[in-house]
Amino acid sequence: MFGKRVRAFEELPFIVGVNPFIARILANHRRSFKAIATYPAVKSLEENARFTEQLEALVLSHANDIPVMAKGFQECARYMSPEEISGFLDSAIRNRLAVRLLAEQHIAISRDLQDPVPASKDHIGVVEINCSPTKMIRMVSSFVTELCEATLGAAPEVIIDGEVDATFAYIPVHIEYILTEILKNSFRASVERHYRQHGTSSRHPIPPVQLTIAPPPIPHPHPAVLCIRIRDQGGGVSPANIPHIFSYSFTTAQVNEEDDTDGGPYAAQHVGGAAAIDGGAGPGSDAGSSLFGEMVSRGVQTGMGTIAGLGYGLPMSRLYAMYFGGSLEFLSLDGWGSDVFVKLRCLDDAGDVTI
Repeated sequence: MFGKRVRAFEELPFIVGVNPFIARILANHRRSFKAIATYPAVKSLEENARFTEQLEALVLSHANDIPVMAKGFQECARYMSPEEISGFLDSAIRNRLAVRLLAEQHIAISRDLQDPVPASKDHIGVVEINCSPTKMIRMVSSFVTELCEATLGAAPEVIIDGEVDATFAYIPVHIEYILTEILKNSFRASVERHYRQHGTSSRHPIPPVQLTIAPPPIPHPHPAVLCIRIRDQGGGVSPANIPHIFSYSFTTAQVNEEDDTDGGPYAAQHVGGAAAIDGGAGPGSDAGSSLFGEMVSRGVQTGMGTIAGLGYGLPMSRLYAMYFGGSLEFLSLDGWGSDVFVKLRCLDDAGDVTI
């Protein structure tokens, strides 16, 4: 996989390939490809332990690839069409998800082999057998609520309904990333629209953000999917902006060229509604790093770094959802609100799926 990525970077237009950010990513991929391709075959647990350490170092070395690559393509936007950039980034990020998942799964299983305490039956590597969407929603909404209150001064209530006790086999960190991006945008859209209509008056509460959980029906179809609907009253997205929703360059963040944390934590990729598209970014902050740190401590690294203001939140969330055969769909009722439908493939479902 590293070899294919190296070749893809080498085939970029010359002026793009010599960009210092793109060149840094290419050099990093070349080093990793050489390290993996020349590593001797593992024939014992001791050798696997050393290989795992090498793998952990490689994973860490690529931690900031996405924001670095994003900055490079931001600078080279005039030399490639948006379609060419989106196609390249889709392929690169999808490949990155595959490589990191394989590496993190190997690392997690190897750690279980070395741990004298029996591993939890709820996990197979980084996969949680009984992953609870309700638990994920509560954790993510708590974080986003604090972020929204600190940035905008208020936050909407979160309502969870549907099959709240449903569980399924999935990778928690993927759900966390998807929900974090969507909720940040829904929260911001709801609050800013409320402020425009009612000011800061407490007599009119901010409309809640509603999340509905729908597990696969019984008997399970193939493939079995669990669905989460995120509904807000943030004003919807105008028809003119709908075609750009999944574009990597679509963001309303106010960019400060001297600041790499462009736009603050609420500028990642505005989805929730017209309020988000029309409004400016909030004050700069690095609060998003706390959640990603929590993700890393759970066993899988997102490797996202700080990508606020680069317009990567929604397209990357869709790639996460699609990776195992799921989907992410966005529907807008202009002037009222938006619905995001996330469908996630149940990983314990027997059968193959095209990735």
